[in-house]
Amino acid sequence: MMNVKTFSTNLCPPFLRPLLQRINESPIGLRLASGVFWSMAGAVISRGLMLAATVLVARMLGKEGYGELGMIQSTVGMFGIFAGFGLGLTATKHVAEFCQSDPARAGRIIGLSVMIAILTGGMMSFGLFLFAPWLAEQINAPHLVGLLRIGAVILFISALNGAQTGALSGFEAFKTIAHVNLFVGITSLPILVCGAYFGGLRGAVWALAINLCLNWLFNHLALRVEARRHNIPLTLADSTREWSVIWSFSLPAVLSGILVGPVMWAVNAMLANQANGYEQVGILTAVMSSQIILGFIGSMVNAPLFAVIASKSTDDNLFDDRQLTKTNLFSTWILISLFAVPLLCFPSVMEFLYGQHYAGLQFRLSLAFVVLNTCTIMYKQGITRLLMAHGHIWWTFLSNLLWAAVVLGFATQWSHIGAWGVAASFCAGYVINMIFYIPLSIYFGLVRKDEMISWPVLVIWSCLIGSAFLPYAIPMLPFRIPVFVLLVVVLGIGIWAILRDKTPRLEVEL
Repeated sequence: MMNVKTFSTNLCPPFLRPLLQRINESPIGLRLASGVFWSMAGAVISRGLMLAATVLVARMLGKEGYGELGMIQSTVGMFGIFAGFGLGLTATKHVAEFCQSDPARAGRIIGLSVMIAILTGGMMSFGLFLFAPWLAEQINAPHLVGLLRIGAVILFISALNGAQTGALSGFEAFKTIAHVNLFVGITSLPILVCGAYFGGLRGAVWALAINLCLNWLFNHLALRVEARRHNIPLTLADSTREWSVIWSFSLPAVLSGILVGPVMWAVNAMLANQANGYEQVGILTAVMSSQIILGFIGSMVNAPLFAVIASKSTDDNLFDDRQLTKTNLFSTWILISLFAVPLLCFPSVMEFLYGQHYAGLQFRLSLAFVVLNTCTIMYKQGITRLLMAHGHIWWTFLSNLLWAAVVLGFATQWSHIGAWGVAASFCAGYVINMIFYIPLSIYFGLVRKDEMISWPVLVIWSCLIGSAFLPYAIPMLPFRIPVFVLLVVVLGIGIWAILRDKTPRLEVEL
């Protein structure tokens, strides 16, 4: 029977075979390639089905109803940062670090993560249930009290799922995660569509809760299988011995994430209180699906990379591997750029998917800013992985603090414009955050200036920004297509220059 290596070699184009050979000869390369492959295998189908379900639900509910669903999800997300308590990242880092060297400790950390998830998820879910009337008043929607209370179920299950998925990533069980994602994707489409069709907005919210319960069940079974395979005992006994992990890693992780949920909720609330506010929230929710999809595509690379870097975080020779350095810094950004350019050049595709009710300048401008936001996040994600893998997570808190202040400041002034004003506020926050984040990382020696600021990097950024302006500079589709082809060629040149770079290795002192 033909193995995966032989199969991939036979399918690989000749000009890429030297790269494939280098991957096959590198143990780290094989781990990364395997992780990315299985992450993609499950994600492509599951997220495709989820996108189809999202589009159908958006059409069924209309802009206002979909905006209300987006506001419920935003409120749940705000509490979700507290409920999750950074346990997904905590489990990934420490399971990857100890599953081989200290299985008993890895088991204690998994047990502690689950225990804390139950505690924090339960507390936050109760808080959401209790304060639902007050929250509904703040978002100008008193009729959503009951649906916000259903969201408490979603919140609790999400907290448990985060800890489980983090532990699976720490095991580098990406094939197992792919199977889980596939099963969830197959079940999510009929559940969400039937919920919205037969129950309207309430049915859609209950469908989200049911879908998450199935996700938890699949994750739970998968985690038990992986723990047995690695001879790791899953027990709560003595798990409190690992409290130091919670305070040194989970606490700064949750403080970093704590800013994101409330800021998202606050700007959505600003938008909801404008004229036709929930229609604008509906537009913003629709275009934010592109960030979710692109972010998920990036996570297919991010999770395997973070697991590998975390497992080698005590290895002083980690950054002697030039290829790993480049892969860490640029892989997610390059991958997202390949999807972002066509999405920016042809926003009418997303308008067609969501329907004529969403079409218009508000949708297109919001989409452009949201896609550029995602590219900015991915550009600095490699540095973020280094910080988290080595435990320097307080930097991410300071970074998010700056982002939150900028976004809230701009949204206060621009929310009256509509959905694209809020999307532009997010973009301003990410750009200013990057202007602060990258030079500071260079100054402290985390990265080198010629790595993050080079002519290939500037070429790729020029293609992304040019793609965002293209639909307005050349409205006629027949004339836009040749320029799009040219942008793709230039983008390919920039990517190829980064991949072929032969400059000396990056030396990092942490």
